[in-house]
Amino acid sequence: MKRKLAGFIAATLMIAASAAVAQTPISPRFNADPSPHDFKGKVYVYATDDASNSGTYWDSTTWRLYSSKDMKTWSDDGAFLSVSVFKWAKPDAKAWAPEAAYRNGKYYFYAPVGGDKIGVAVASKPQGPFKDARTDALIDKARDANAGDEPIDPAVMIDDDGQAYLFFGTRVPKVIKLNKDMVSTSGPIMNVEITGFPANDPKKKYGEAPFLHKHNGLYYFSFSTGWPGQIVYGTSKSPAGPFEYRGVIFDYLSISTNHQAIMKRGGKWWFFYHDNLLPGGGSHRRSISFAPLIHRPDGTIEEIKR
Repeated sequence: MKRKLAGFIAATLMIAASAAVAQTPISPRFNADPSPHDFKGKVYVYATDDASNSGTYWDSTTWRLYSSKDMKTWSDDGAFLSVSVFKWAKPDAKAWAPEAAYRNGKYYFYAPVGGDKIGVAVASKPQGPFKDARTDALIDKARDANAGDEPIDPAVMIDDDGQAYLFFGTRVPKVIKLNKDMVSTSGPIMNVEITGFPANDPKKKYGEAPFLHKHNGLYYFSFSTGWPGQIVYGTSKSPAGPFEYRGVIFDYLSISTNHQAIMKRGGKWWFFYHDNLLPGGGSHRRSISFAPLIHRPDGTIEEIKR
């Protein structure tokens, strides 16, 4: 049942240069790993459901959905999907950081399942009902060459020419092309190269949470540097890189993970993230919030201060 979350107002998180943002959660329920999308004028945030995990590990088996027409008042649209929709998955498989995309008049949900596979489900509405779009995983560590240590944290970007890309992975970022059907891939899984990390800072490396967005013809590849990690970014003139390191977007948190996504709405860019924002919160009980993202004229991104 939808539940209006009055009082959780985040649209007023306006920021000036070097000013700190007010960290306001979109819900009183623990949630994490935001995947925000503006679908036909309404914002949907697909999320990991931290409120249903054990509190000692990221072991929830469902994903949660939140929506808003104005980014001020949010609705909790419930646990719209469980790992059980994928018959090839174990019923107690972990449901981790999700992604969604719209194409062909349908909505696609990319679901990391159990830490070693990524499934894809499809629906005619943003809130579902979703069904498995295949009879097996889209990405499978045991099956696919160069899938990496953990094929998790999927992120989809559809470029201006119509080519779709799926980014994922921990420790070594991966990318593969998606076909127009959005449920099959084309070509090999490739490593994403990042150059120019500061030589005097060994903590500057790729950890997880890859995300790609495009602004003024430049591709921005953002990611977390580890556990704990900063959200940093590199830029390229190509969607698959290589990306040149440019700087920090979001600093270390007091919790063990840092996971971001970036969305454009109404001509403005928004940075979604999770943090320890509610009573009883922590590394396994996180909360989603967001802040304006500012691209400078020189192509860099202004660091968001908490």
